[in-house]
Amino acid sequence: MPACGHPARLEQDLRRTAIVLVTLGLGVGGAQAAFGQGRPALVNVDAVIIEPLAQTVPVLGRFVPRQTGVVAALTRGPVSKMLVDIGDRVDKGDVLVQLVTLTVRAERALRAAELSEKKAALVTAKAQLGVSQREFERLKSLKKSAAFSQARFEDKRGEVAKYTSEVVEAEAAIARASANLQLANIELTNTAIRAPYEGVVAQRHTTEGAYLNAGNPVITLINDRDLEIEADIPSARIAGVEKGRVISVMLEDGSRHKAQVRAIVPSENVRTRTRPVRFIPFLANGMVGQLAANQSVTVLIPVGKIRDVVSVHKDAVVPRSDGTIVFVVTDGRAILRRVRIGEAVGNRFEVLEGLAVGDTVVVRGNERLVPGQRVRWPSMPQSDSSSSDAGGTSG
Repeated sequence: MPACGHPARLEQDLRRTAIVLVTLGLGVGGAQAAFGQGRPALVNVDAVIIEPLAQTVPVLGRFVPRQTGVVAALTRGPVSKMLVDIGDRVDKGDVLVQLVTLTVRAERALRAAELSEKKAALVTAKAQLGVSQREFERLKSLKKSAAFSQARFEDKRGEVAKYTSEVVEAEAAIARASANLQLANIELTNTAIRAPYEGVVAQRHTTEGAYLNAGNPVITLINDRDLEIEADIPSARIAGVEKGRVISVMLEDGSRHKAQVRAIVPSENVRTRTRPVRFIPFLANGMVGQLAANQSVTVLIPVGKIRDVVSVHKDAVVPRSDGTIVFVVTDGRAILRRVRIGEAVGNRFEVLEGLAVGDTVVVRGNERLVPGQRVRWPSMPQSDSSSSDAGGTSG
């Protein structure tokens, strides 16, 4: 008898044929019978959604800090101490450089003494004015008396006017002395050169012992936590980046993020026919502070009208020699569905045929699935899993 006629060999060949048919998706009923029993396969799922799609062209841009520049000295004096080094991160208000304060403190003490002197002069002038006014009023009350002296009355009137003028002058002197003291306080405050905003020290322009005049450069500071994207957009593509529009950008590591058009600078480069455009990037908190000024970024500029498309996660798509498939979860089972996909939309694909909005598809674990196999996923409610298990057992 030929080997193929042996009952054991024949049964083995039939099993192999059944497995091949199940794998190719040609025996869905057999797959359900074979895999309907036992524990469901653990998978991750995602929903089919509608999202906007527009054709884009890549334009190379760069990150630029909104706050960067040289921190200058606000007063003159020798440098007492450098408190920061290149690469140090500072907060707004931190002292970067301390100047020698000995002369400035002495100047302030002098201004304070002058103010005290002017205040004492005002007290004296007011006292003299008070005495003269009382004497003047007494003489005035004797105007109808035989003891009244017109000459003495006039002298006292002039004396009152004189002391009134001295009081006004003393008050003006106090105002001047107060202003001088305030200037001395400002000079003393300015001997501590502080960071006007948070950032990282990029360069030091002076050293301890150097003499600075007001306006001399001290530190170059870069605020790397407040970055924008700047890209030179071809004039022919400006229509796709109107103010307020949200577009996609791609970092050097391949990650995609969103950015909003903040401003289009009305200045065109005559050689390249491009215009600078500023974008506000929407980045995760963990990325703030990890980017650098002038770091490259690819800006994806829309070149056509935005249209809404049905999209599926790229990990749900399984390419095969006979077409592209996905596994759609229906009643707790993975059902094979042939699809036709279009353009890429970030980490998703446009669906031209085979799926509808709201379908739940398998995005992880689908490489080992067969049609009709029962599935479960981490976020699946326990009641659903239990009912699925119960259904499988009863079946």
